[in-house]
Amino acid sequence: MAWFTYILRCKDESLYTGITWDLKRRIKEHNSRIKSCLQLSKIPVRLVYWERFKDRYLAAKREKEIKGWSRVKKQKLVDSLH
Repeated sequence: MAWFTYILRCKDESLYTGITWDLKRRIKEHNSRIKSCLQLSKIPVRLVYWERFKDRYLAAKREKEIKGWSRVKKQKLVDSLH
């Protein structure tokens, strides 16, 4: 099963990083606040970046790496897709 590390842009323009095995489902969960810790001020969210990994361990490792970055560095990663 594939796992994903993803970045969401929140309503307040903040960036949220997480992991999942089902991107579509997870974004719906965030936007409906099901199994999500996002505050109401942050939703709706939209997917702005994702990477695919062969297992949960690698996705979690990448998530931890990205979460340690500055906002500027995260934004450069998001912008690299465009």
